[in-house]
Amino acid sequence: MAELDQHQTALGDVAARTLANATKTVPMLSTISPRWLVHLLNWVPVEAGIYRVNKAKDPNAIVVDCSNKDERELPATFVDYEEWGREYVLNAVNTVVDVHTRVSDLYSSPHNQIKEQLRLTIETVKERQESELINNKEYGLLNNVAASQRIQSRTGQPTPDDLDELLTKVWKEPAFFLAHPRTIAAFGRECTRRGVPPPTVSLFGSQFLTWRGLPLIPSDKVQIVDGKSSILLLRVGESRQGVVGLYQPNLPGQQTMGLSVRFMGINHKAIASYLVSLYCSLAILTDDAIAVLENVNVGHYYDYK
Repeated sequence: MAELDQHQTALGDVAARTLANATKTVPMLSTISPRWLVHLLNWVPVEAGIYRVNKAKDPNAIVVDCSNKDERELPATFVDYEEWGREYVLNAVNTVVDVHTRVSDLYSSPHNQIKEQLRLTIETVKERQESELINNKEYGLLNNVAASQRIQSRTGQPTPDDLDELLTKVWKEPAFFLAHPRTIAAFGRECTRRGVPPPTVSLFGSQFLTWRGLPLIPSDKVQIVDGKSSILLLRVGESRQGVVGLYQPNLPGQQTMGLSVRFMGINHKAIASYLVSLYCSLAILTDDAIAVLENVNVGHYYDYK
């Protein structure tokens, strides 16, 4: 009878694992972010896919009187409107998810393959949505700030003085600042260097730096190019004549606000296809609803696409 190996005293790890089941996570996706901007905007349903912003033609032409004259001498006035307001058409973010039925049939335990494919795709579509809200050439925030609402950093660094100047541009019920996380970090360093470290506030279970009581909301979709970036200040809500998000309600296969998933069928190669669509846009209702601090130096060269 062969003697046992004197160095083998117990079952080894590798052999033991042949009888063990690994606890598996769902797939992780490093590009998922909190998307605070989407949470903080007020969203308006647009039934027909078009949103028109109507404005008074000349606010200064509205005449009122505050004297003690006889009521028979009261001024008469009326409010004229611009004949054609700007119209916003909802933008579509689309993609098709293909899953081979053999894969979904055989390999959907413990995690459903179709569900995970759709979940990760939807997260990517929502990330693209936030990027479009900020950078879209037609309706994005950065491309629709009025010339009178654009200011340049005094020193190149994001300073308390710069943010105070933004507040003079959006002084009617401002809601929050929006900037890249590195820009917010640079602002925090400047505040600390000046001996005025910014306080924090808790929102959505997370901590945010604040200035003058307004949170600095981070988004990596505010691009940094050649070490320069921007800081936005927004007023939000239709009732406040601020910035509003636009979405299409009551979509077939609607999963979340403005987003739908529709089964497109199975082709002759046994591949099941799902259409993922998100319809959204953004409108700035008045010029003073938003301002931007431009050419802010964040300290390093990063080029975000």
